[in-house]
Order: sequence, then C-alpha cells, then structure tokens
Amino acid sequence: MEPITLTTERLLLRPFTTGDAGAVHTACQDPEIPRWTSVPSPYTYEHAEGFVGQICPDGWRDDTMYNFAVTTKDGGQLVGAMGLVRLELSAPQRQAELGYWTVKELRGLGYTVEAARAMVRWGFEDLGVERMEWYAEAGNEGSRAVAVKAGFRMEGTLRAKIPYQGTRRDAWAGSLLPSDLGLTSATPYLPLPGA
Repeated sequence: MEPITLTTERLLLRPFTTGDAGAVHTACQDPEIPRWTSVPSPYTYEHAEGFVGQICPDGWRDDTMYNFAVTTKDGGQLVGAMGLVRLELSAPQRQAELGYWTVKELRGLGYTVEAARAMVRWGFEDLGVERMEWYAEAGNEGSRAVAVKAGFRMEGTLRAKIPYQGTRRDAWAGSLLPSDLGLTSATPYLPLPGA
C-alpha cells in the first residue's frame, strides 16, 4: 500500500521519514517505552534509523504493518508512534492489531486516544478491518487506559502471551468491532446469545 496521512483536530499521522530518527531515538530513551513494548533496550540511534528508514517503509510496501509518526499539527512535534500490525486484511480474517507508544512529556493530554480513534476508523472504513485487536503486557495501565478510551472492550488476560527478557508474561487483551462505532462490516457478526 502507498503510505497515507491522516488528520485529526490536533494531530497529523504521517509516514515516518529518515528525518524522524533523532526524535524517535530521543523518545525511546524513556525506559517505559522498551519496558512495555518490543522496542530494543538499550535503544541506539542505529535502531531509530532502521525503524524509520527500513522497518516502516518495508511494512507499507509489503502490507505487513502500517506505522505512523503521530505529530502535532501546530509545530510538527513528535507525539509518538502508532501502527496497525499483524495485518490480516484479506477475507475471511480482516483483522489488525493497534499498537502505540507516546513521548513521555506528552502523555496524559489525550493525543494518543485521538490518534487511536482516527486509526481504527481508517482501519474499519478504508481497509475493511472487521476486528481490531489490542493487547499489552498485564500491568500496562497507560496503554489500557488509551484502549478503553478509544472504545476497545477488554476481553481478559492471556496467560504467557508475551516473551520478555527470558520470561513469558501475561497480557491484557481487548477488541473493537465496527458495530461498536455504529459501522457495518462485510461479514455479519453473530454474537453468543446472552453475551
């Protein structure tokens, strides 16, 4: 897929460029980002260059992940990264996972929720996603709060889902369906009666 840009009231979600390497490197020095995500630790400048220069463009080209730099409309400051990963866009799966991290100084301002809402609408309306998934290591209260505010329904705890530094960790899981936002999907949803 050709990379696209999404806009919200306060944000621009655009493809990463090589010029973003410095801001990504600086953001990922916050120990909370590698603690709760798959970002390497220690996070080197070379990691940032590889992410913006190879991983992100390859994901768009190969339709394996669509990563966006989340920036402020006013000034272009990097707010974080947000992407659709684990893409299975063809029938019958039509699903994706939403992942994100936010620059430490800009957490708690509603930016990540605003970006997440734009991403899931794009996924449902333009990509035909019928199930949007979210998961994070159990205990990642910040990520969970964003997911809930974006409309995800928590589905439970997945035991030993995440390999992390030689251990397996539990994960919280949630999902969002087009019908949760009043949208339709190509495949009818038949929920468990009484659920």
